[in-house]
Amino acid sequence: MSQIEVKKIIKALNASDGAGVKLKRSIGTPEADYIDPFLMLDEFGSENKDDYIAGFPPHPHRGIETVTYMLNGGFKHQDSTGAEGIMTSGDVQWMKTGRGIIHSEMPAMKEGKLLGFQLWINMPAKLKKNKPEYLYIKGNELGTHKDNEKIVKVIAGKYKKAEGPEKNHNVEPIYIHVVLEEGKVFDYDVPKEHNSFIYLLKGELIIGNKKHEKTTDSSLILLERGIKLKILANKKSEFLFIAGKPIGEPIARGGPFVMNTKAEILEAIKDYNEGKFAKY
Repeated sequence: MSQIEVKKIIKALNASDGAGVKLKRSIGTPEADYIDPFLMLDEFGSENKDDYIAGFPPHPHRGIETVTYMLNGGFKHQDSTGAEGIMTSGDVQWMKTGRGIIHSEMPAMKEGKLLGFQLWINMPAKLKKNKPEYLYIKGNELGTHKDNEKIVKVIAGKYKKAEGPEKNHNVEPIYIHVVLEEGKVFDYDVPKEHNSFIYLLKGELIIGNKKHEKTTDSSLILLERGIKLKILANKKSEFLFIAGKPIGEPIARGGPFVMNTKAEILEAIKDYNEGKFAKY
């Protein structure tokens, strides 16, 4: 079986979004524009409230899924379907925007450390006009595996007996959060057709059997296709492993809208301006 090796290591770029929230973007950049089916990955957070307090005021989406994973702090979600909730440390919000949604994500805290991730997943053409769906997952609902070498939290996919709550998804996603002790190994069998990557939050990793450049904090590690993934922690490390089956369709981007053609982007803008996103 083929060993998975490192394709490329990319340092996340400093950026801002929403009303000026500071973040680090690793997918959706010139170096990693689209890792089919993944459109964007942001690490957001700071210990300085001025970096996040303005939050993400109401804004629209169409044609994508957003997965928000909170590690520290809290955010309040509200959207045009009537869904709302407060995410706290360990919680996940999985939103399928389909034909259109307007939502906001605002800090549910006035100070302290905020840390989280937002992943954008593309939707195939046949699902882009579906009714929006909102799934709120509390941290204690995640599949969790603990031993003396590692802590593994599973948002989607499976690791040993731990299984994520998001199931029967068209891209068969794997989304795993790992804390790995120094000198220990994390092994995983990946479906051979999946695209995959690691996001290293902190630490240092050695991946596969071939020599690669040194990994650093807040970096995206793109992986070659294969089956056997082997990750060694050169020092205690914390990372995300994410994989999914490619959709293989053309994409057109227009800010918060991702469709298959430019004409569909113009239609999305028109529908939003005419107030069609807020009514279902």
